[in-house]
Amino acid sequence: MERLRWQVAAVATVGLALALEVLPSVLRWLRAGRQRQWQRPLRREVLFFPSQVTCTEALLQAPGEGPPGPLAECRCSLPHCESSLSRLLRALLAARASLELCLFAFSSPQLGRAVQLLHQRGVRVRVITDCDYMALNGSQIGLLRKAGIQVRHDQELGYMHHKFAIVDKKVLITGSLNWTTQAIQNNRENVLIMEDEEESLASEPASLAPSPEWSLLAWPVPSSSESLGWARDEQPLHFCGHQLVAAYWQV
Repeated sequence: MERLRWQVAAVATVGLALALEVLPSVLRWLRAGRQRQWQRPLRREVLFFPSQVTCTEALLQAPGEGPPGPLAECRCSLPHCESSLSRLLRALLAARASLELCLFAFSSPQLGRAVQLLHQRGVRVRVITDCDYMALNGSQIGLLRKAGIQVRHDQELGYMHHKFAIVDKKVLITGSLNWTTQAIQNNRENVLIMEDEEESLASEPASLAPSPEWSLLAWPVPSSSESLGWARDEQPLHFCGHQLVAAYWQV
């Protein structure tokens, strides 16, 4: 009987030790589950163009910080409803701290006004564009520069053909759409809007000088070639020499 009591005591001691070891992990899991329960869902949206021509004045005249609310009444003759363009404007105007743009062509007056509005609100706006297309008639680049927004262009022979924006380092806006009136109103295009939980889409750059790819948002460039891989501990950008090959993040 005495031996049985010792065995029970030993088992109880081991069980208690294991429980104390596991308890912090269980509490963290429960806490994370509760946070996930109350978290709003991350934004995942696809916009399709051409966009219906609608009134966007209420969005572009909305005062204050942050995204505008429901469209206000307007007396113009255009339809007053949501469109692909208005949803794109909302995604941009939601910026509170930073907006990075990497655009081949930028001539849409509405999108240009949205970028300037963010700059006036104190949002840090930076732009990289193509050196040839920035000089075309109707380009918004000159107006952005006059407004005091940082603009850089490439010096390469090929086109700087990217079309993406990063809002507050958490929301990626990308797709086939050039930011031009022609593309918005006439072309069959798509725009993906994807939100991450943390500010993981960009890091502070060492310099704004042009580089082979996207120096506004570049992670440190490796000094030698790296093989592509998808392990969690690898860097989010992969280079072959100084040529950007791929970028990824975990979901």
